[in-house]
Amino acid sequence: MQETLPDFPVIRCTQSTTKIDSKQLEAIDQLLLILPERIPAALWREIPEGSKLKTLLKKRPADDIPALLSRLGNTRQTLLVAGRIAPGAAAFDQLTLARKLVAAATTEKAGCLGIAVLGFAQGEQHALSKAAVAAALAAGFNLPQFKSKAAPAKIRRIRILGLDGAVDFSRTIAESRGNNLARYLTALPPNILDAVRYAAILKQLAKEQGWQYKRFNTRDLEKMGAGAFLAVAQGNEDDSASIVRLRYRPAKPSAAPALSLVGKGIIFDTGGTNLKPFTSMLDMHHDMQGSAVAVGTLLTISELKLPVAVDTWLAITENRTGPSAYKSQDVVTAANGKTIQTIHTDAEGRMVLADALTFASRDKPKLIVDFATLTGAAISAVTTRYSGVFTNRSDWHPRLKRTGRHCGERVWPFPIGKEFLDDLKSQTADIQQCSVNQPGDHILAASFLAEFIENDTPWVHVDLAASNRKGGLAHVPTEITGFGVRYTMSLLLDDNILKAEK
Repeated sequence: MQETLPDFPVIRCTQSTTKIDSKQLEAIDQLLLILPERIPAALWREIPEGSKLKTLLKKRPADDIPALLSRLGNTRQTLLVAGRIAPGAAAFDQLTLARKLVAAATTEKAGCLGIAVLGFAQGEQHALSKAAVAAALAAGFNLPQFKSKAAPAKIRRIRILGLDGAVDFSRTIAESRGNNLARYLTALPPNILDAVRYAAILKQLAKEQGWQYKRFNTRDLEKMGAGAFLAVAQGNEDDSASIVRLRYRPAKPSAAPALSLVGKGIIFDTGGTNLKPFTSMLDMHHDMQGSAVAVGTLLTISELKLPVAVDTWLAITENRTGPSAYKSQDVVTAANGKTIQTIHTDAEGRMVLADALTFASRDKPKLIVDFATLTGAAISAVTTRYSGVFTNRSDWHPRLKRTGRHCGERVWPFPIGKEFLDDLKSQTADIQQCSVNQPGDHILAASFLAEFIENDTPWVHVDLAASNRKGGLAHVPTEITGFGVRYTMSLLLDDNILKAEK
């Protein structure tokens, strides 16, 4: 079982607050240099081999990334990769620049990557340095491969030079570990990460991290009345499906959760009886990324030792076709007693989340955040650059959007409410699973999910339109982005959302 867990590379990250000198540069294999768009004359004297670089930079188009590729004239022939960015640039632009510069700097044999951010006010220098470190840690992590020859390391050490004051990179490092875990789990092939092995991996992680672990198997879930989840799970030939609950308790083991994270863990989605076409099914082992993001977020919280009691609910199953699979027009009863008329078996995500959200909300946390690769409609609405967010606290829309801008994982809020349930009226049950015509399905899906939140618990639903993007997104270089770990940590630490009024 151990081989399915990521082997986090030990990339040592050190920093220096002294002026950059030749001795420091001799220890650097590649130097990533971030400069302002307009470089004042005095700054060239601080830049290594500034006069040479100034001449070379004049010959390059202003918007090139990297702005400059060269080598220092030292013994090591250090590769220099320079980029420019305007002061006050958005976090997303800072992270994107960092990703592209790191990609250019890591085409050579792995060694020590130097990072120097020069010509900015201290706060912005520190922010850009963190962005560069985040990009380096994402690029330095290899996703699972099953080739006869292992992929080489890209980065062995990181050295931040010329800082105006020491920087605390602990949050950046913890978020990178959470994001790397989320991407790693998502990338595992579906025959490696099946439902049984996924639960076993989570049990192993719980043991390593000191989390409480509980697996509710299908017999448990039958007793709990989780008919919506079990409808999807009944297509599995074996008794592999489960809802796993992980608990992080930094103080009292019996403390009530302040935060509950919920994740869609469909480890492979055929579409069920309404079978997907080939191209739509090819990467459906990624359909568990919501659960992976929830686990990655929990790991980050645990690494930072935040004084917050957290529950994580993960709905893990396949969505299979076969003689026992659920069908259109089946009527099932969810854990909260509502009856659901199934319309389309490929709308399975909202089914498994319905019961998981009910269980999470019964513990009355201050906040529930769920993550799911739920609808294609969200991608149609915001592309794969953003993710959609929904909440039962409509006055939170500005803060949810602001948090995305602040951290660089951007979101766009959409409305939900009873009015949208008019499109989900059923003649045979309390509610339809989805609309036949599916107009605004991302909104209808979230409005459906809201019906399974008990106790008026504050709730944020993240429809992960940005979970996969060719070429990467922000600081993450891979198509699998692990979007949501950084965003949730910003909600907790920057927005202080747990202190929000109900």
